[in-house]
Amino acid sequence: MKVSAKEQYGLRAMAELAKQYGAGPVPLSDIAQAQEMSLDYLEQVIPALRDVGLLNSTRGAKGGYELARAPDQITVGEVLRALSGEILPVRCVEDDCTDPCHRTSECSARAVWQTIHDQLLDTLDSIRLADL
Repeated sequence: MKVSAKEQYGLRAMAELAKQYGAGPVPLSDIAQAQEMSLDYLEQVIPALRDVGLLNSTRGAKGGYELARAPDQITVGEVLRALSGEILPVRCVEDDCTDPCHRTSECSARAVWQTIHDQLLDTLDSIRLADL
């Protein structure tokens, strides 16, 4: 599994918002400064998290972003899936594969990929933003 810059920025931003949960909307510039991230890149990452309902946004002078749910109700797995889709992109174990491998039923390596996939998802889904 390779973690992209988008996933890294998104998770760090969500962790920052978890720290400030309950304090109202946080401007992206504050998140970028606190996490020493590029504001321009963060502006490209945040919409994906908002679009899946992990973040709420408020416009205006006192606007910004805040978690849509409490930090103990959002998992790292949810954040990463919102940003990248499938976490371990191996065709034969993808949940929504539209073009499955023709060797799936006879592949000797499939069990390895399935085990890695399942354990990785279990781990990511067991870690909550409140844990960060």
